[in-house]
Amino acid sequence: MSNYRRNYIPGGTWFFTVNLQNRQSDLLTRHIDHLRAAIQTVKRTKPFTINAWVVLPEHMHCIWTLPENDDDFSGRWREIKKTFTRAIEMRHVWQSRFWEHTIRNEEDFRRHRDYVYINPVKHGHVTRVADWPFSTFHRDVRDGLYPKDWAGEPEDLVAGEPK
Repeated sequence: MSNYRRNYIPGGTWFFTVNLQNRQSDLLTRHIDHLRAAIQTVKRTKPFTINAWVVLPEHMHCIWTLPENDDDFSGRWREIKKTFTRAIEMRHVWQSRFWEHTIRNEEDFRRHRDYVYINPVKHGHVTRVADWPFSTFHRDVRDGLYPKDWAGEPEDLVAGEPK
């Protein structure tokens, strides 16, 4: 059994990777409306800021910041997974755990946000970041944080995760 301990910091910011149990599935993009609804349902009762999010067919990456004095990201993930699973009326949808990384500073945040956005290109779903519809990249372009033609740097990736 693993001795892994999650790093709970009130008001913290984390990068997450969440996978479906079946890594060949397309449930997340096929049922994107149910996923979005599940996220909004949880956000109403347990608020958090979505700093970046990309949904691929069988996994997703995101960065969240929790409110001051709140560190319960695990509870939020449990509720999102449960709400989505009920909505699509399936069982055994998710891998039981998820991967999280505590964001340490602005550079760490930037690198992880870039990783979130380049992920559809890395997995061969599109050739341009702007062509993937299931991403907050489009919001960040509208807000002036990224140019529409931003391409990222796939060579910065090591073993599927940011350096």
